Amino acid sequence: MAIVEMLMPKMGESITEGTVLTWLKKIGDTIEQDESVLEVATDKVDTEVPSTHAGVLKEILAKEGDVIAVGAPIAIIETAGEAKSSAPAAATAPSTEKDELVNLAPENTAAILSSAEKQESEDSGDDRFYSPLVLSIAKEEGISKAELANIPGTGKDSRVTKQDMLSYLAKKSEVVSAAATPAPSISTPKVPVSISGSDEIIEMDRMRKMIAQRMVESKRISAHVTSFVEADMTNIVLWRERNKEAYKAKFGESITYTPFFIEAVAKAIRDFPMINISVDGERIIRKKDINVGMAVALPSGNLIVPVIKNADQLNLVGISKKVNELANLARNNKLSPDHLAGGTYTVSNVGSFGNVMGTPIIPQPQVAILAVGAIVKKPAVIETPTGDVIGIRHKMFLSHSYDHRVVDGSLGGKFVKRVSDYLEAFDINTIL
Repeated sequence: MAIVEMLMPKMGESITEGTVLTWLKKIGDTIEQDESVLEVATDKVDTEVPSTHAGVLKEILAKEGDVIAVGAPIAIIETAGEAKSSAPAAATAPSTEKDELVNLAPENTAAILSSAEKQESEDSGDDRFYSPLVLSIAKEEGISKAELANIPGTGKDSRVTKQDMLSYLAKKSEVVSAAATPAPSISTPKVPVSISGSDEIIEMDRMRKMIAQRMVESKRISAHVTSFVEADMTNIVLWRERNKEAYKAKFGESITYTPFFIEAVAKAIRDFPMINISVDGERIIRKKDINVGMAVALPSGNLIVPVIKNADQLNLVGISKKVNELANLARNNKLSPDHLAGGTYTVSNVGSFGNVMGTPIIPQPQVAILAVGAIVKKPAVIETPTGDVIGIRHKMFLSHSYDHRVVDGSLGGKFVKRVSDYLEAFDINTIL
């Protein structure tokens, strides 16, 4: 038998920690390799973590609710093979002198701490005399020699007196208290909410809190402005009605309108690459990849945005398959952080809720987002070789919100009009 550590895995770019939500296995359970052992929440998604080894779960090191750094041990598994080190060698090597102290026997720790304090005193270059009382106060309050050297002294030869120490500690306490006092929340109403006995109080779940925070942050960071264009979707509607059964028979799944939107957006981004950017301080980062996020409504009512990577390199069928795959993963809570990472532009289908238009909020650090409304039959003027006529057309509003810090009205307006042009130019004779 061998004992191995199961570590908190890396779950996508920029993810440094995860919160343990639920253990799916208990101590003593037999686990297969790649079998889900626990559910973890990150700042992007909730996901199940599979076991790295087959064996028996001997010990759980992270309790539910604990926030664990990536690479830290979360469980002990007893396996039938030889012992292997799950952690990288660098993780076991102490990085600083203080880290070394943690692993020392208690009787040696005091001696080494004393040596470290002596070295610190020498390094500070402070040759002032300190009375035993001042040193005692400094020790009790956790004031280092370097910090002590910076305290102004009012005694003879600038010596630090008891009163100097008390005054310094009082000012330090005021600074710490001020820093610890939370700033007023942007979401906190200026007028207290009145609650009566008939009202129901519903606590926000973790995802709703996260969404609320990010939406407020985005409105604070980006100068939002929205442009609107109405697109004629008749060709796409007629083609889909004509081909949806054949598509389902051929590929085993349905085709929605979302792939048409994403295909048109990806083409328009090629034409206007300065929509595909992020802002880093006073620098503009133009993204090479065109990764289109699509907002998906979850059964809980919350929204999540999985990403179709390199959408411009996929045809309509390829995009449709990706849309269906990601939507199913999202609704079954099977998305991984990688599915949500790397988005450069986002599409939100508010038409699926019966809305004709909207003013979507930009997901940071992107600079634009497109909301597509409901497709509605409308009377419209149709130009023909023999003159204009009135006909029934399938119309849809496109709502393009963009960051006016870096996207001016000209670019923002031209981009959404180009998306509309691609949608209207769809060839009704396209073959599957």
